[in-house]
Amino acid sequence: MIVWLLISSIAFQKLFFVLLKLQGTPVNIIVGSHVWVEDTDVAWIDGQVEKINGQDVEITAKLSKIYPKDMEAPAGGVDDMTKLSYLHEPGVLQNLKIRYELNEIYTYTGNILIAINPFQRLPHIYDAHMMQQYKGAPFGELSPHVFAVADVAYRAMINEGKSNSILVSGESGAGKTETTKMLMRYLAYLGGRAVTEGRTVEQQVLESNPVLEAFGNAKTVRNNNSSRFGKFVEIQFDKQGRISGAAVRTYLLERSRVCQISDPERNYHCFYLLCAAPQEEIEKYKLGHPKTFHYLNQSKCFELVGISDAHDYIATRRAMDIVGISEKEQEAIFRVVAAILHIGNIEFTKGKDVDSSVPKDDKAKFHLNTVAELLMCDVKELEDALCKRVMVTPEEVIKRSLDPQSAAISRDGLAKTIYSRLFDWLVQKINVSIGQDANSRSLIGVLDIYGFESFKTNSFEQFCINFTNEKLQQHFNQHVFKMEQEEYTKEAIDWSYIEFVDNKDVLDLIEKKPGGIVALLDEACMFPKSTHETFANKLYQTFKTNKRFIKPKLSRTDFTVSHYAGEVQYQSDQFLDKNKDYVIAEHQDLLGASKCPFVVGLFPKLEETSKSSKFSSIGSRVKLQLQQLMETLNSTEPHYIRCVKPNNLLKPAIFENINIMQQLRCGGVLEAIRISCAGFPTRKPFFEFVNRFGLLSPEALEGNYEEKAASKKILDNIGLKGYQIGKTKIFLRAGQMAELDARRALVLSDAAKKIQRRIRTHQARRRFILLREATISLQALCRGRLSSKLFENLRRQAAAVKIQKNGRRYHSRKAYKNMHVAALAVQTGLRAMAAHKEFRFKKQTKAATTIQAQWRCHRATSYYKKLKKGVILSQSRWRGRLAKKELRKLKMASRETGALKEAKDILEKKVEELTYRVQLEKRLRVDLEEQKTQEITKMQSSMEEMRKKVEETNVLLVKEREAAKKAIEEAPPVVTETQVVVEDTQKIESLTEQVEGLKTDLEQEKQRADDTARKFDEAQESNEERKNKLEETEKKVQLLQENITRLEEKCTNLESENKVLRQQAVSIAPNKLLSGRSRSILQRGSASGHLSVDARPSLTQDNNDILAYWLSNASTLLLLLQRTLKASGAAGMAPQRRRSSSATLFGRMTQSFRGAPQGVNLSMINGGADTLRQVEAKYPALLFKQQLTAYVEKIYGMIRDNLKKEISPLLGLCIQAPRTSRASLVKGASRSVGNSEAQQALIAHWQGIVKSLTNFLNTLKSNHVPPFLVRKVFTQIFSFINVQLFNSLLLRRECCSFSNGEYVKAGLAELEHWCYKATDEYAGSSWDELKHIRQAIGFLVIHQKPQKTLDEISHDLCPVLSIQQLYRISTMYWDDKYGTHSVSPDVIANMRVLMTEDSNNAVSNSFLLDDDSSIPFSVDDLSKSMERIEIGDVEPPPLIRENSGFSFLLPCSG
Repeated sequence: MIVWLLISSIAFQKLFFVLLKLQGTPVNIIVGSHVWVEDTDVAWIDGQVEKINGQDVEITAKLSKIYPKDMEAPAGGVDDMTKLSYLHEPGVLQNLKIRYELNEIYTYTGNILIAINPFQRLPHIYDAHMMQQYKGAPFGELSPHVFAVADVAYRAMINEGKSNSILVSGESGAGKTETTKMLMRYLAYLGGRAVTEGRTVEQQVLESNPVLEAFGNAKTVRNNNSSRFGKFVEIQFDKQGRISGAAVRTYLLERSRVCQISDPERNYHCFYLLCAAPQEEIEKYKLGHPKTFHYLNQSKCFELVGISDAHDYIATRRAMDIVGISEKEQEAIFRVVAAILHIGNIEFTKGKDVDSSVPKDDKAKFHLNTVAELLMCDVKELEDALCKRVMVTPEEVIKRSLDPQSAAISRDGLAKTIYSRLFDWLVQKINVSIGQDANSRSLIGVLDIYGFESFKTNSFEQFCINFTNEKLQQHFNQHVFKMEQEEYTKEAIDWSYIEFVDNKDVLDLIEKKPGGIVALLDEACMFPKSTHETFANKLYQTFKTNKRFIKPKLSRTDFTVSHYAGEVQYQSDQFLDKNKDYVIAEHQDLLGASKCPFVVGLFPKLEETSKSSKFSSIGSRVKLQLQQLMETLNSTEPHYIRCVKPNNLLKPAIFENINIMQQLRCGGVLEAIRISCAGFPTRKPFFEFVNRFGLLSPEALEGNYEEKAASKKILDNIGLKGYQIGKTKIFLRAGQMAELDARRALVLSDAAKKIQRRIRTHQARRRFILLREATISLQALCRGRLSSKLFENLRRQAAAVKIQKNGRRYHSRKAYKNMHVAALAVQTGLRAMAAHKEFRFKKQTKAATTIQAQWRCHRATSYYKKLKKGVILSQSRWRGRLAKKELRKLKMASRETGALKEAKDILEKKVEELTYRVQLEKRLRVDLEEQKTQEITKMQSSMEEMRKKVEETNVLLVKEREAAKKAIEEAPPVVTETQVVVEDTQKIESLTEQVEGLKTDLEQEKQRADDTARKFDEAQESNEERKNKLEETEKKVQLLQENITRLEEKCTNLESENKVLRQQAVSIAPNKLLSGRSRSILQRGSASGHLSVDARPSLTQDNNDILAYWLSNASTLLLLLQRTLKASGAAGMAPQRRRSSSATLFGRMTQSFRGAPQGVNLSMINGGADTLRQVEAKYPALLFKQQLTAYVEKIYGMIRDNLKKEISPLLGLCIQAPRTSRASLVKGASRSVGNSEAQQALIAHWQGIVKSLTNFLNTLKSNHVPPFLVRKVFTQIFSFINVQLFNSLLLRRECCSFSNGEYVKAGLAELEHWCYKATDEYAGSSWDELKHIRQAIGFLVIHQKPQKTLDEISHDLCPVLSIQQLYRISTMYWDDKYGTHSVSPDVIANMRVLMTEDSNNAVSNSFLLDDDSSIPFSVDDLSKSMERIEIGDVEPPPLIRENSGFSFLLPCSG
């Protein structure tokens, strides 16, 4: 079969067709089916079938598997993956991915919890509110959580009396340790008891974690704090279910890491912590940087980013103090750790004897001496223990030397042995510190162990780890199969033919004795000449036919084991060395003889039987420990938590599909799915099945039907075989869900085609009718149009004839006029040509005459110039000849002395003249510079005047320019004054430019001055405001000081009294608060069966009628005391009054009544000191008032809590609509009567709450409880309803649906109607207390959610809800009625950003509400709330009216 798929994937970001071969696919694929296709890059991609062509076979893509995709799956995923319609790998992966993107890190698979590490803080899901919600809640009712698993284990232990265990597994970095901490926190919350030595057991176990992590954790490739050992924490409980003790069991410590590490891993943390210790510690143990030690410098990683080893060292020492390790023991522990580091630096070289070894150099000897010093043993004995062996024979004792390689192996063995013994001692010490309960009946064990490991290089450690996981997987498979059996048995279906999937063959390959890998390894270790090559060959020969054992083609020593999680290739190079676990006798004797008691305690003396059999192996110990662990787990009821690491970058919001699929495979989750698929992987409740597949057989839904019978009828009509019908669910085999969906798609497709056919027929007929009507209208319109056109043509013809006649006449006249104009133009042109010709002749004649005259003038001028030039030349030559003669005479005369002297004098005179001229010029220059300076000064001084005369200067300039123009016109061509005018103009222009620059500067200065003035005004105004505020503050301070002074005076007197009064008031018996007469009345009432107030208050604690009676009386009495008594310290606040002779309340009342004149109505005003005189109260009165206050508060709390207990069971039923309401949505309108009855049944829970509130209100009214207290009670009750409903809504996804929102909205309307009927006098602001649940429900039932923005949601729709609460509701919302979607992805992304910004605020991260159980009022509030009572308006009872002793109370008759 050829199937065309339209693939859409994030990896490709485009659409393309893929041709796929379906090889034996057990699902029904049709055109339009949505499917999952396997991909090598993203694991699975989704697509849609576009075309199916015949049965041809052709492959065009590397795709090997295809699974159906459920398009009706909830947008937010399902919390239990057994609810998936298709339980397969892509469905599981997609569901986990969707939930992880919504920060839902927990998901169930049956009762298996999958926890994905978020790599970020989520404190809101681990706080006390969340623990309170999960306490006692049925498993699966609330959202998946680690607390739910712990709660189920605890409840099973309490109810069944059987121990339980919780197995936490996962690879490094998946969050196993944090999950274990959360489990112990919750178990301590459930079974907490009195602290031991100031700390609870849970605190002691958690406080031991830093110590175990320091000595048992290390950095690996995948995790910076990976546990390299398994830990089983036994939390022990007593008969009452309280924690009575605990114990920590450890398994499989990775000893080889002490001596061998690979880059970039690190050794155990304790080594690096000790190297970062304070300087005195380092000098004491002779330590240095980690890179100087062989056991640490095998890797280049010495520090962890963001972690301080020095800080962790101090924290570890502090944790040791808390655990109970003394200072002396701590010093010994770190001495041993330092000794191990120095042991690693002891190097050996060949000695003088053959095959002997000695310390290599002085450095090695230094470390050898340091080790001996730290372990307090002899240096020579230590060297012999490392370099020699003692062989005991029947004849003699032989001491044999070791070669350097063997000595190094002996050295590493000593280091591993010491560290292993040290770790075991720490675990034992922690257990002693925590304390175990020998009488404990049951326990809950929490197993935290490393998960399946597969690296490029897998050695003996990975073999042991994977062997452990194989054993746990077998236990897990048995548990899953058992759960399946229980489910099938519970539903009463046949499951006898289902095969059990087991991994026993792999375990036999590893642990079978004899013949298993572990047995062959132990056998090889007992022979000295065995090597890893011989061990590998033995494996090849023994397991060559085993399908679980594979021999690699390119290696002679490696071997591959096919585990449940995949094939792992192991390198056997160091299997033999790492498997040896026996203690060398020389090492035992050496350390047993140490002078350090701590070291001796690590190596106790062995018995003779132990010495005789020295061999033991790690593999055998692993088998033994696993056997013990399996026995422990088999004796308990297991619960599983699978921790998953979403990415290797250890960053949030990154989901790597391939990595997670591998972890799910390693964690056995996919194996559990495979077990489920072997039976009935798809399980649908009857109402869901009918709702989804009822359309396949409509006749099954006719009339009143049972959902179970309807489901069976549907399947029978379809002809489906192999299914099972249980008591509450339909169980379908693998592939049957896809077949049903395919048939459903065909039915929906046929229905869609029918609807389309009818719609097309209706549309075609409607188009035909419209077209016919349009045709008739068009024909009529066309005929009318033709007639109009005919008439128009006739009219146009007549008009055309007339237009032609007028046109011809017009054209003829126009042609005549044109001809006439043309004739005139021609005549004018000819005449003009004749005139031009005559003018041109005359002009030429005149020009010729002018040229002749000019030429004759030029010729005469040229002749004159030539003649003049010749004359001048002749004169010049003649004068030159005369000058030469004169020159000869002068030369003759100059030879004489007189002539020289005269010349000298002449020259001196010339020099003097020149000197004078130079000085004169200098003076002129100085004067000129002074003039310039003066001019500049004058110009600067007159700048302001010039600015004012700019306009005048411009006017003068214009005038001068006009005058200059006139002068130029009148003057000859060369006029010297013109340059002066230009120079003046340039000066004026330059001055103008300077003036403009100065103007600009002036404007800037003005602007700056304005700004400065404005700022000065603002500062002055602010100073005035501050001054006023300061004055007001000073006044307030003075008032506060006065009030404080008064309060100090009052508090000084009451401080010592109030300290004792509150404590006594709570514990005092109620009948002690009453007077003798009141007590006798109570006793008489008790004798008659109405009331019993004695030393047993529990008899009346649940009777609201009695409690309301005493609340009314006690609050009234408290009011009278509050208004009558005043503290002794308040005497300074009121005028002093003389103390009355009657100090009691009734005495003062009697005195005031008797002092009043007859006929005057007496009144008592609550709180009014004007008519009721106050007296100073002494200690007994204050004590009585304090006790009465505590009594009122206690009664109020009991009444409120009684109502809470009464309505709490109903609230759990009110938050979620019963299934009948959802099923009724698909049963048709024919069952309207049944629907109305169902609606009445649905609202019954809310009406039960309303009935309880009404009865409670009537009880309070009948006992005359003050309305103020009634309002407070109902306000807190409605707040309690708000908290319970809102928290349940956030924790249960099935409650966040559209139909459930309508159901809760209808119930809230009942409460609103009750508040309206109760009036504001008693209900007060109770309705406002439901604001959280009201806004949340309003969000659920609002339409068009994807169109709402975050601002509209957070400010308009739900202003009270926080971003965390809105995010939770938006991601959990699903529409089961109309199929609409929640808010848009952009809004979700914005919410996530806001949540990340507030992640450091623990308060903002908590999305649950907290119930306030405090007393919401004080005595003063009660006093202020009471109304004024006029005693004169109160009609006295008959008993008082008849008694003459109370006549003063009666009004005067006359």
